[in-house]
Amino acid sequence: MELFIFYAFAAVMIGSALAVITVRNPVIAVLFLVLTFFTSAAIWMLMEAEFLALTLILVYVGAVMVLFLFVVMMLDINISVLREGFVKNLYVGIPVALIIVAELITVVGVKNFGFEKFAAPVPHGPDYSNTKEIGRVLYTDYVYAFELAAVVLLVAIIAAIALTMRRRPDSKYQDPAKQVLVQRKDRIRMVRMAAEKKKSD
Repeated sequence: MELFIFYAFAAVMIGSALAVITVRNPVIAVLFLVLTFFTSAAIWMLMEAEFLALTLILVYVGAVMVLFLFVVMMLDINISVLREGFVKNLYVGIPVALIIVAELITVVGVKNFGFEKFAAPVPHGPDYSNTKEIGRVLYTDYVYAFELAAVVLLVAIIAAIALTMRRRPDSKYQDPAKQVLVQRKDRIRMVRMAAEKKKSD
């Protein structure tokens, strides 16, 4: 039964992932991506990786994908222009897709990822902690890969800030230090004017 559930969720995940890149409406593509994340979380639940499944739903589906959906819905995207370049780029997309499929078959083919690999996970005792096991493996066996990923993300954050905060000649900039040092006499000027009396008829 677990093998049947795995293949059912895997089929839904592959179909929704293909729909993400084939559907021309961006809003529908984002919704298909949400479905892909949900099915991936269900497969992780079958593998007894509850922490990763809940993290995927809370972080990606609950935060990132909702943000993407709002951004896509607020943008004025011309869907007809997107549809025009679909057939034109097929001669490039089809060979790239075939190469990716060949690489996936080579890595996770029947030899390395056959039916015998889908055995049920080994049951653990009541004191087993999935989060603790992930942390132990992450910070022992894969500590260098984890640190390398952290450095790459840090560089990406710095690059994004540098690209958005660069000085532009047409942009207006205020110096907070000068605003703090400003005094009342620099902004307010008192003008004395003689009082005027209303002339009677």
